[in-house]
Amino acid sequence: MTVAAVADFDWALVRSFLAVLDAGSVSAAAKRSGARQPTLSRHVAELEAQLGAPLFERTGRGVVPTGAALAIVDAARRMEDAALALGRGLASARSLTRGVVRVTSSQVAATWLLPAVLARLQREHPEIEIELVASNELTNLLRREADIAVRMVRPAQQSLIARKLGEIEIVAAAHQRYLAEAPPLRVPEDLAAHRLIGFDRDDAIIRGAARMGLVLSRGDFALRTDDQVAYGRLVAAGAGIGFVARYNLRDWPGVVAVLPALAVGALPCWLAVHREIRSNPLVRTVYDFLASEIPPLLRN
Repeated sequence: MTVAAVADFDWALVRSFLAVLDAGSVSAAAKRSGARQPTLSRHVAELEAQLGAPLFERTGRGVVPTGAALAIVDAARRMEDAALALGRGLASARSLTRGVVRVTSSQVAATWLLPAVLARLQREHPEIEIELVASNELTNLLRREADIAVRMVRPAQQSLIARKLGEIEIVAAAHQRYLAEAPPLRVPEDLAAHRLIGFDRDDAIIRGAARMGLVLSRGDFALRTDDQVAYGRLVAAGAGIGFVARYNLRDWPGVVAVLPALAVGALPCWLAVHREIRSNPLVRTVYDFLASEIPPLLRN
């Protein structure tokens, strides 16, 4: 075989040669391997042409290997082993970035922050399946019910690794339709004349208002719900003034921030993962993607 022939060597020819050798005939090799009989015969003929020697003697019962075939069979077996090892290696490499990653987050983030990010993740990594869990429990990671968490509070557990992604600005907001029909709203004290949307049993808004020097009670909120998705929909529908994450406004046409001088505050946004899972290449791919894509959405 010439140098040029070696450079153009086709593993498929050797594979067909071994298939025929092991089966004892071209027809039997076709049945075993699922290859077409003419293809196997052509491959053997091409290999014989490259070697310049016949590889099989045809008999009534099938084929018998020639001296040339026996001379190359050991090298052919080594090639087969190497090809199988390469195939296993490629399959293993694919499995590192193929599979399911479970992401958990609050209802609000799962509804309005993460969908656009996860859509881009799917476009760039279509081999990764994402399961999104809307839950406020940090214990999801500890119980291994999720791989990655996007949270508004830093996990204290030593077994979790947390990375701060930024601050979620909270703003007072209302739909322009509501504002067009409502009394003037220039200073925080004007809120007393407006229809406010608050939580039902959760006193977070009342406590936040107190830090700003505003005294509010549960009865000051004309609409109350502890379901944060329903809360956001009430603001987006023009039901009154609510206190929401600024990033929500991108998805609520007509809703604008009001009282820019009102320092409502901000919540930290953390990306958490279990220490043992972080070394998983599949989880790491999603973790790094979220760490890169979420911060710009919090700033704008």
